[in-house]
Amino acid sequence: MDFGLQVPNFTWEGGPAQLGRTFGRIARDADQAGLSSFWVMDHFFQIFGDPEQEMLEGYTALAYAAALTERITLGTMVTGVTYRHPGLLIKTVTTLDVLSGGRAWLGIGAAWNDEEHRGLGVPYPPTAERFERLEETLQIGRQMWAGDQSPFEGKHYQLERPINSPQSLSRPHPRILVGGSGEKKTLRLVAQYADACNLFDAGPEVLAHKIEVLKGHCEDVGRDYADLHKSVLSTLFLSRDGAGDSETPAQAVERLARLGELGVDEVMVNSRVVAEPGIFDLFAEVAEELGRVVPQGR
Repeated sequence: MDFGLQVPNFTWEGGPAQLGRTFGRIARDADQAGLSSFWVMDHFFQIFGDPEQEMLEGYTALAYAAALTERITLGTMVTGVTYRHPGLLIKTVTTLDVLSGGRAWLGIGAAWNDEEHRGLGVPYPPTAERFERLEETLQIGRQMWAGDQSPFEGKHYQLERPINSPQSLSRPHPRILVGGSGEKKTLRLVAQYADACNLFDAGPEVLAHKIEVLKGHCEDVGRDYADLHKSVLSTLFLSRDGAGDSETPAQAVERLARLGELGVDEVMVNSRVVAEPGIFDLFAEVAEELGRVVPQGR
């Protein structure tokens, strides 16, 4: 099983003056610890607690991380489809892919946070329209990454000549992850357009049900379910002694490995302790042991 990290919070000791140094250290440590993927939220306001707390713009942060790392893959968990015009979003992800040597993901979803939309003056259409825009964006991405410059005429987006040069290094395109667990729309879009899904760690029964729904959508669209990368977002507070509400590496491996028994290929964790000294020694233990007890291609 692969083991990735999401960094959702940027309020650290030293404040904004030290934020770049701290974030860069975390990205390098995650890379050197053998983690599979590195993710940031694509939000403009902090969604956990006070919205005025520090929140970095996602793709700028990932470009910075790309320059400081060598092997870890990079993505947003996840971009709201309303935040960027699809043509510009595909250009942005392509740039990240080229500059990182082919390590970019397109993580995308239908968007949900109306507060930051209103706050920054970003249009926030109704749910049904957001899903229509999400599907068109996925179609545009596949077209641009295929090198097809013919006009795109959608209900919401019209692109006269979608040039994408340079093309992505990842072929046929950067891996596409659609986040969310909605059974009627989101998981159908995963089956039809994506390379990966991302589900919340809502317990084994809920996850097992979502996976069965996804299998059904794959059958409906003629997609091989085995080709999809199944990922889960969980929370992990690690310590050497497991004090308080933290877990030891062994306890974390035992809990997270059970996700692998459901068919999960990768677990991404967020943690409030990523800036603490020595924490990535513990993350490295978890990554190594998960890869051993839940091997890929099981």
